[in-house]
Amino acid sequence: MARPPAPTAPLELFGTDALIGEEDRAIRDTVRRFVEDRIRPEIGEWYDTGSLPARDLAKELGQLGVLGMHLEGYGCAGTSGTAYGLACMELEAGDSGLRSLVSVQGSLAMFAIWKHGSEEQKQEWLPRMAAGEAIGCFGLTEPDFGSNPAGMRTRARRDGDDWVLTGNKMWITNGSVADVAVVWAQTDDRIRGFVVPTDTPGFSAPEIKRKLSLRASVTSELVLDEVRLPGSAVLPEVAGLSGPLSCLNEARYGIVFGALGAARDCLETTIRYAQDRQIFDRSLASYQLTQAKLADMTLELGKGMLLALHLGRLKDEERLAPEQVSLGKLNNVREAIAIARECRTILGAAGITTEYPVMRHANNLESVLTYEGTSEVHQLVIGKAVTGEAAFR
Repeated sequence: MARPPAPTAPLELFGTDALIGEEDRAIRDTVRRFVEDRIRPEIGEWYDTGSLPARDLAKELGQLGVLGMHLEGYGCAGTSGTAYGLACMELEAGDSGLRSLVSVQGSLAMFAIWKHGSEEQKQEWLPRMAAGEAIGCFGLTEPDFGSNPAGMRTRARRDGDDWVLTGNKMWITNGSVADVAVVWAQTDDRIRGFVVPTDTPGFSAPEIKRKLSLRASVTSELVLDEVRLPGSAVLPEVAGLSGPLSCLNEARYGIVFGALGAARDCLETTIRYAQDRQIFDRSLASYQLTQAKLADMTLELGKGMLLALHLGRLKDEERLAPEQVSLGKLNNVREAIAIARECRTILGAAGITTEYPVMRHANNLESVLTYEGTSEVHQLVIGKAVTGEAAFR
């Protein structure tokens, strides 16, 4: 009697490795080994206790070369955008909180300074941030202004040669452990960005606790109480919302890949579980209903990967438009959370424990679904692109 063929990993069915260059695959595999060796043994405990050794991890991630990895110069690795996306996928296969640490550091705080900062700001912060010796955060969202950042109340006023910042930011990843914050504020001349050392008098960042999602991540409020900064603290190369939105586009791109990492981890875990779990003297994987679920999830994971790699290619060719990033973020996060929830049904009660990563990923993806632009916002971005009509108000 012939032996059945060996199982095929979901993404192998799509042959996606053939679409990735050798150097990018090597970077992906290096990050995957780091996650397997360093993160997986600890992540369940970190999630359970609502903690993350962010400073230690930042230094390790700096040594790995993933902090600001797709930026050029100043100690950054200068990889392709595709390699950065693949790194995000592997990091989020470990946990969304880990990918968020890297994403906020590199695509928000570092990118803002790299793209819009002065040479002095770049020299002061980027090499240390790339090495993980300094941690950054990005202050845009406010308690009452998320999807409508133009309404922000944080204000910066001139006082002689100085700037004085007053206001509050909310849901800020890395805030309580950051050494520097890129803070966006209203001025008499449009919205401006400021590089704020977190030891500046009047700055505080109380950590937000009692979270049910992104528990292995540092989430904070930023309080700016008459924070006085020199004139050189302003980001000189941008004014208006285009500044923060350009940074958000970088972070959203990482999420296009990252969400697939969480989905892949859920699906691969569930396939292994179904192969081992015996129901009525047969493996759970041998039932048609189970295979139908696994087939549908494999299809959506593979389609999302093909979309991500296509967007990566466009990014590397400098042809990636913001509305195309919205396509990827909307589709891939929406499908990833659907995969996580479906996987949980196959695992049954086992799926709600931290022994398996599925419910942890599902809970994290609830946050990923709404940060860096809610699904509704991305639908409106796409709607504007195909109709020419803005429907945000």
